[in-house]
Amino acid sequence: MQPSTRRRHSSALYAAALMCSRPVGAAETDVDLSKPRFHLDLWLSFTVQNWILDVGRPVVMLVLPADWFPLNRPGAAEYLHLLYNITAPLILLKMLGRSPRSLPSPAVHLGIIVVVMATSFQLVADSIIRRLLLIGYELHLSVRENPVMRSLRPSSLIDAFELLFYYDDALGHLRHIPLFLVLLFFFSGCFCHRKQEETMPPAAWMLLAPNAAYYWYLITEGQTFILFIFTFFAMMATVMHQRRRGLVPDCNGLFMLYSFCAALCLVAVWVSCLWNDTVLRRKHPGLIYVPQPRSVYTLHLHRQNDHTVGELDFSFLSIMHRQLQQEAPEEEILEAMRIGRQGAEGLHPGL
Repeated sequence: MQPSTRRRHSSALYAAALMCSRPVGAAETDVDLSKPRFHLDLWLSFTVQNWILDVGRPVVMLVLPADWFPLNRPGAAEYLHLLYNITAPLILLKMLGRSPRSLPSPAVHLGIIVVVMATSFQLVADSIIRRLLLIGYELHLSVRENPVMRSLRPSSLIDAFELLFYYDDALGHLRHIPLFLVLLFFFSGCFCHRKQEETMPPAAWMLLAPNAAYYWYLITEGQTFILFIFTFFAMMATVMHQRRRGLVPDCNGLFMLYSFCAALCLVAVWVSCLWNDTVLRRKHPGLIYVPQPRSVYTLHLHRQNDHTVGELDFSFLSIMHRQLQQEAPEEEILEAMRIGRQGAEGLHPGL
């Protein structure tokens, strides 16, 4: 036997002996026993981007005065949306880069295209909604039920607005699909061996509340409850599967699980508080009733304005009633006629 052949043979025997000497189940787990690291920079940038560029858009639309930006030019909310169109794909790519696994390039490219296309649809729809709100559009009503639309001429323009809002509801929300898929894919790699520490660092606990609150906003305002709950069930199924292999979620996986659980609790409280609102139930007629925060806000303003017209009417009637009671106009009129009659008799005694 040649020397090189003997070396290869001995190497193969040594590798086989090493594999046989490993404990049972080690080939299945095949994990790195180094301590898992919490990706603070990733989750911090994810949370800051979502709160400033995503949640901040409707807040800016309602807070900033309308005359600061001309209506025929982009406003502050539109500029925030443009920045979100840029940063959202970058955050998703960063998250994929931190994942232990890798996706095929076509899937990554398709996901980025969907995010950019869907956020562009939402940019147009949000811009139109901002301008409609300035002239009395009410988000808790449908397009045809709005007072602004009833007086619109020609009436075929209502169909155009309904088509725009359909694009926003049906296609604009497609941007959430790549987001939840990337979150699920990232979570599938956030597992470690049972012997490792399973607690979250203080930085993760500090980011838990704002991250869960953003998921609540994503479920309610973005109407993504079905997509969110499917992702949550898939995460729980992944946890049960990995536990059979001796793996548990690491600090990043626990952060995602706790954030999803807290968001579901917030949604349950939100829905229970608005369960008996008939107007919002007309707005959301499906089996899943999750009211939108902006719709609740405009409904609150609508009711407050109605209540303040009622108070003005009541106050006006009360003041008029007290004034009439104090002045006693019947007696004053009779007294004026008596004085006038006396004066006339003094001037013309024969009358």
